[in-house]
Amino acid sequence: MDAARQHLLDALDDYAARWPDEAAVHHFIAWGRSETRPFHRETLRGHFTASAWLVSADGERALLMHHRKLGRWLQPGGHADGDADLPGVALREAGEETGLVGLAVLPGIFDVDRHVIPARGAEPEHWHYDVRYAVVACDEGFVANEESLGLAWRPVSEIARDPSLDPSLRRMASKWLSRRR
Repeated sequence: MDAARQHLLDALDDYAARWPDEAAVHHFIAWGRSETRPFHRETLRGHFTASAWLVSADGERALLMHHRKLGRWLQPGGHADGDADLPGVALREAGEETGLVGLAVLPGIFDVDRHVIPARGAEPEHWHYDVRYAVVACDEGFVANEESLGLAWRPVSEIARDPSLDPSLRRMASKWLSRRR
């Protein structure tokens, strides 16, 4: 097993110890140990992705993107495309999708979310094993790209309470708020 994959598995073990009630992490660990090419989107049963819980420098707001393909507000993120350095993938995707520079990834995995992606065109239904990292923005001047219908800074406390948002966004907001207490 290569060092980058082992580093991810160690980080997932650490996450499981910090969040023992989150059963989904065990799927991630098993997937990372058993799948031959878990970081490649060509692995049609599923693959690792990485995303950014992107917060303002003061930690009060998170930047959400209105995802063009999915039609809902989500955090920036995307496919690993063979790269096992998932914190780096989260950082790259956050920069590409928001135009922000000077981003910093906080140490450790912030959240995990395993979700099914519906079939689309020739691509079959498959799993995304999304590993999320907290990323801090020094600057708040974003520039949307073609993957989003818009971007917006939202107070983390509002995200935690907004029932119209994805449950995993609300979970991340609650984790962020509990971390800051």
